[in-house]
Amino acid sequence: MHLVHHTDADQPYAHQYPPARINSSIRSLQSATPSTTSADRVPLRKILKQEAKSLKAQKRQRKENEEASRQQWELTVGVEIHAQLDTAAKLFSRAPTSSSDVPNTNVALFDLAFPGSQPEFQAATLLPALRAAIALNCQIQPVSRFDRKHYFYQDQPAGYQITQYYEPFARNGYVDLFDYDGIAPEDGEKIRIDIKQVQLEQDTAKSQEYPPSTQLLDFNRVSHPLIEIITMPQIHTPATAAACVRKLQSILQACGAVTTGMELGGLRADVNVSIRRRGEAPGQCEYDGISGLGQRTEIKNLSSFKAVEDAIVAEKNRQIAVLQSGGVVEGETRGWTIGSTETRLLRGKEGAVDYRYMPDPDIPPLRIGADLIASLQENLPTSPDSLVLQLIGPAYGLSIEDAKPLIELDDGARLEYYQDVVDILREIHSSPEKSSRDTLARVAGNWVLHELGGLLTKADRAWDATVVPARSLAELIDHLQRKLITGPTAKQVLAGIFDGDSRPVAVILEEDNLLLRPLSRGEYLALAEAAIAQNPKMVEQIRSKKQMGKLGWFVGQMMRTGEKGRVEAPKAEEILRELIFQ
Repeated sequence: MHLVHHTDADQPYAHQYPPARINSSIRSLQSATPSTTSADRVPLRKILKQEAKSLKAQKRQRKENEEASRQQWELTVGVEIHAQLDTAAKLFSRAPTSSSDVPNTNVALFDLAFPGSQPEFQAATLLPALRAAIALNCQIQPVSRFDRKHYFYQDQPAGYQITQYYEPFARNGYVDLFDYDGIAPEDGEKIRIDIKQVQLEQDTAKSQEYPPSTQLLDFNRVSHPLIEIITMPQIHTPATAAACVRKLQSILQACGAVTTGMELGGLRADVNVSIRRRGEAPGQCEYDGISGLGQRTEIKNLSSFKAVEDAIVAEKNRQIAVLQSGGVVEGETRGWTIGSTETRLLRGKEGAVDYRYMPDPDIPPLRIGADLIASLQENLPTSPDSLVLQLIGPAYGLSIEDAKPLIELDDGARLEYYQDVVDILREIHSSPEKSSRDTLARVAGNWVLHELGGLLTKADRAWDATVVPARSLAELIDHLQRKLITGPTAKQVLAGIFDGDSRPVAVILEEDNLLLRPLSRGEYLALAEAAIAQNPKMVEQIRSKKQMGKLGWFVGQMMRTGEKGRVEAPKAEEILRELIFQ
């Protein structure tokens, strides 16, 4: 079969398909029609267009299948969060908690389970745990106790983990999720997830595998204080489960309870997944007082929000396939690898009887006074939801799309920097126009998130508020808002400061001759007339077909041909409209 050759300009889909895929499409067509004539020629562009259409149809079909599956099967998910508390000492020893030091240097005798060593509860570790529980609307228990959870694994030298299975220090909390948190559309604008309990427990050692047969252990992490947050099985969509984990992390960070988030390993999630067919008799299982559920499986150690969502989708599909084939879902502990499409079996699911829980005889009951709880409640930092309302309210006027990242990025450091920029801007901005002053916070949000954030991303650098001081960014935005410089000039100066230019903004603009010298009306007219004269067909399209988007192209031409930094886009468009529609 002969194919008509086209240039790249005639192949709008060519960039989406690698050569191997194109060649495969060509070969399949050739084999399908061994003898062809010139009348049978099919343009390559048409082949690719048909394939793109087919892929789109397949995607639509998958979405329809997922919706049909959702209508037929009910998914139920419970979440367990393990978060490292931000403390200087370990839970039951005076050893420091830094796990990034030389391996096996921050350990005490009890951490290594030396015979005769005793746990020594560090009271300071309770404070961040209490802040977290209060922020999660929990009821703090006046008396709680520690238990031993027995299992044998190389990362737990004592042969048991100290936790709070029977009498945790906090119960009966809840977390509210809103549509802006990323919950599934079918969950509406708001959903409340109840929290069964929050318990204190100790972390395990860190394992490093060196195949085929070597495994090293770093005991610096042993007995690092953790809290485990256990939600009720009330989540019914993967997206809402991921949103729940994300919201819990933001709350823990906002109240200063944790060291880091998921991205640095300071928070890990386990999910319990079960399904049952809608319209049939309730399932035989009961979890946390909720009956009628299917047999659950647990997926361990998920380290990102996407992993939470993807693992739940994969496990749901696996369980559906098992039941549809006449099989039985077994209670199992399963694992998940990023990029995989299936969960993998780790071991059979242990129950409470397998862990042989027992009260720890070496640790006395933990008693928490009402005065301590009241003091922590009074001094609790602003919650993420309150921050969202503050940022989208009249004080700042941000969109929800900008407010959420400011709160969630960099453990709150980006938000603090943004607020500093706004405070300085409001102090130095002298424009008499109220509209200009009202937009300061929104403009600052754009520059902090997108312009400065883009430079950080491009350079692959972590957040550092000292790279571009808040005052420098505020002064730059002030010059831009007062129309003393253009947008491109402001971006140029920001990039220079980011790269190490320590001169004050005013000095940079003066010494580098970057201050805007406005063009006269005559100069604008000359640039516009030249652009119009060179492109009469486009002018006619604007006039006759009202293709106003093409005005932007003419503005770009004027900015390219005019003196750099002097052509202001709004004024250029104003002159163009005047000439084209006169």
